[in-house]
Amino acid sequence: MIIDFHAHVFPPRVKQKRGQYIDRDPCFALLYSQKEARIATTEDLIDSMDKAGIDISVIVNFGWITHELCVETNDYILESIARHPKRLIGFVTVQPQSVDAAIAEIERCAQGGARGIGEMRPDMQLLDFNDESIISPFMEAIKKHRLILLTHASEPVGHDYPGKGIITPDVLYPFLTAYPDVTIVCAHWGGGLPFYALMPEVPKALQNVYFDTAASPFLYQPQIYSLVSQLVGADKILFGSDYPLMPQTRLLQEINSAAINEEEKSLILSGNASRILKL
Repeated sequence: MIIDFHAHVFPPRVKQKRGQYIDRDPCFALLYSQKEARIATTEDLIDSMDKAGIDISVIVNFGWITHELCVETNDYILESIARHPKRLIGFVTVQPQSVDAAIAEIERCAQGGARGIGEMRPDMQLLDFNDESIISPFMEAIKKHRLILLTHASEPVGHDYPGKGIITPDVLYPFLTAYPDVTIVCAHWGGGLPFYALMPEVPKALQNVYFDTAASPFLYQPQIYSLVSQLVGADKILFGSDYPLMPQTRLLQEINSAAINEEEKSLILSGNASRILKL
């Protein structure tokens, strides 16, 4: 079995009327203003999964800045997992600044079958991890419904790219230590957070934290798989493609060629996801 833990889909109207959504949301505009930036629907994803040999995909939403856009696209996520219950698992998103509305939306989506919240974009959504008046009720709602939180993360060094953002390891770490009982997935290798696992206190803080491989070829050399497996364990790594940013096969080829053993590959490709999703 192969489980892709990080794929994006949008309602057909977003694909058809891209310009309207560019005007409504600066984060969407940042990533999708260029015509070359692909937008995929659920049907596009299912077709690509069949071609790539992927059994299940976690479809994650986007860090919209308004509650209304979150609800609109969450509806599509919920409809998609209802249509394809054996192929898709849904993660929805909220605007935490609208505290009461966000909590109600988490409740609604959990009842609708969502298994997680994400991909959150804390910097673009103006979510301050230190603002307890917002973070505390947000995380309590996630805990209440036993959801997984998936957050964007980025590197504090290296090349710039659209959407890189400022959710770097030093920003993530205090947040992760404050909520050890919530399962948290840090996208894009957590912006390099696993490299700090050589510090003795860091592995203790990462006991319920996982790292997905989304967009890995754009960020790191292939040695990342063996190095992170050594530092935090292959049982912390989740195959995520970031489809449609790149075809899933590109990541699969990289993983299959990585200097890791078959057991580690199996954990990355499906074992870890099956465990935390309780499949």
